[in-house]
Amino acid sequence: MLRFLKSLSRTVHEDKEPISNDGSHRSSDGDSDSDDSGGEPSCLTVWRKSLFVGCSGFTVINSNGDLVYRVDNYGSRRRQELVLMDASGKPILTVSRSKVFEGEISSKDQKPICRARKNVNILWPKVKRLARVYKEPYDEKSMYMIEGSYMDRSCKVLDESRNVVAEIRRKETVTKGVSFGQEVFDLIINQGIDSGLAMAIILLLDQMFL
Repeated sequence: MLRFLKSLSRTVHEDKEPISNDGSHRSSDGDSDSDDSGGEPSCLTVWRKSLFVGCSGFTVINSNGDLVYRVDNYGSRRRQELVLMDASGKPILTVSRSKVFEGEISSKDQKPICRARKNVNILWPKVKRLARVYKEPYDEKSMYMIEGSYMDRSCKVLDESRNVVAEIRRKETVTKGVSFGQEVFDLIINQGIDSGLAMAIILLLDQMFL
């Protein structure tokens, strides 16, 4: 499966403009702000499938085909707690009941680093605002807004100044007649958001809308 993803990633990226290959979370190097330092956007390929047989989850690779993140859900498909790990299996973030925690949840008293609220807008149904993600402690001015359609794999993550800090896009290919469907898609990381948090937002959207 990973061999297929590497081939897929290289095929898609070889005819595109060069981009930064540093899509991974730098927690292993002691630097958690991997995508706040500027530079070109990075592109991660997300496969909504675990590498392990019998598990649901996610597999995430960079444009070199290297494994960056993984989520392996051994329990129910609708499990309320999902652990985002790096390539070696080290827990990075845990998504639990619309909240995001650093690392694994070690106690009931552990505080989340952010939380999400599903957006419901009856008055303006054409405005596709999916959810808001607030940093903790709660601050109305410190948040991300997600707009678009997660079902169609077409979303933008905007900061409080409405700068696009991340995008979810359908995977494109230069080969005619080839479609990756909705299970394989791109996560574009721009300046202003950590790639691990961007992946956590995908997990939140997946729980909210699927």
